[in-house]
Amino acid sequence: MKIRPVHAFNLSPDEALELQRELAGRLRSGPRPEPLRLVAGADAAYPGPGRAVGAAVVFDLAAGRIVDQAVAEVETGFPYRSGLLTFREAPALLAALARLEVEPDAVVFDGQGQAHPRRLGLAAHLGLFLEKPTIGCAKSRLFGRADQPGPERGSQADLIHPVLGQPIGRVVRTRTGVKPVFVSPGHLAEIDWACRLVLDLAVRYRLPEPLRAAHHLAGRAGVSRGRSRPG
Repeated sequence: MKIRPVHAFNLSPDEALELQRELAGRLRSGPRPEPLRLVAGADAAYPGPGRAVGAAVVFDLAAGRIVDQAVAEVETGFPYRSGLLTFREAPALLAALARLEVEPDAVVFDGQGQAHPRRLGLAAHLGLFLEKPTIGCAKSRLFGRADQPGPERGSQADLIHPVLGQPIGRVVRTRTGVKPVFVSPGHLAEIDWACRLVLDLAVRYRLPEPLRAAHHLAGRAGVSRGRSRPG
């Protein structure tokens, strides 16, 4: 998969904050490829201090199966900071995505899209490197306020910017009676489309199929290197 070099990641937290504010202005809502068939999921794990494993899995919507996958392990020196996840995980995720031989039409990340204090969560940020539609599908809320959606699969509640009062994503129930996920558009995406795709991909489980597969692949890759994963 082609990766467009946008910037380096050897920045301080203060420099990272300023860069997020600058890059947010580059986000666009479209166009999106139609028909969309191949969707990648990307997730990261931490097999040991200073190391990160990125995993990417390509899922064929029409065939209902995985058609490509890749992993990469890199050094990571950026500290954990709320709202700056990209600078910790991006080198591993981009390295894994670059190893894919099947080019996806869109990518779903375990993180935020534009539901972020500076509109540039992991999915939005890495969309600028990929120049593909990207979606954030997080298991918890980082930013915004929302009511709980109904208990049935497909129920949704708007995630609202606390100052501007505008929708920045949605809380989506992908399985009846199961905790919802927090969906927000990244780059080249918008809210309705992102939520429809997440529901289309969440065939059997809470998480979309390619994202769930990438999560397990990253974990297995870390364990296979003989290190325990942090909880």
